[in-house]
Amino acid sequence: MGQLLTVTAHVQAEGSKRRAGQKDRNRVVVWLTPVGTAAQRAGARGPHGQPLRLTQHNKSFDPHLLVVPVGSVVEFPNRDPFFHNVFSLFEGKRFDLGLYEAGTTREVRFDKPGVSYIFCNIHAEMSAVVIALATPYYGISTQRGEISIPDVPPGTYRLQTWYEAALPETLDSSGGREIQLTADSANLGTIRVPAASTVMAHKNKYGRDYDPPAPDNPAYPQH
Repeated sequence: MGQLLTVTAHVQAEGSKRRAGQKDRNRVVVWLTPVGTAAQRAGARGPHGQPLRLTQHNKSFDPHLLVVPVGSVVEFPNRDPFFHNVFSLFEGKRFDLGLYEAGTTREVRFDKPGVSYIFCNIHAEMSAVVIALATPYYGISTQRGEISIPDVPPGTYRLQTWYEAALPETLDSSGGREIQLTADSANLGTIRVPAASTVMAHKNKYGRDYDPPAPDNPAYPQH
């Protein structure tokens, strides 16, 4: 197998107009899938053996981005003093957790690779992303655009990227390329990720526009 490598790269988002003179470079996910060999099975728990969670608090999901191994169960605890309704109807894992109250938790098993865009059917401003991977070799870029993927065996891999501000078709064309990793080629240089200039508003779980905001009453009725 040879000595394990630390694969590094620098990501650069191109085309984004969200910040004048500065490109958004954090929260780009880069992963490596072995070609011709099976990937090592990653543990289905968080750091230090903690459960994997997307916590609802202050009308937001924490964290906004969560990368998990395929087969992982992710908990969705409601830490707000009112109801939430968590759903995902996109590529990845499709689910609807329904309306559930403060202090309760529901969970979802992400049983296949894919990107799941997650929303609340009551609060339009809430969003999160869960990426389920069939490989343990991945990294998430820092604010400076730096990527580091440790403990990667030398070999042939398919490199793929994800960026929330990028259109899926542009990622398909720019990612998914085959690379050969050796001790002399563990630095991938600059990975350029195209970013859309605008962000599309999402619909509710019925495919309709959200209703105007209503008071957050613990007895808020389900639509």
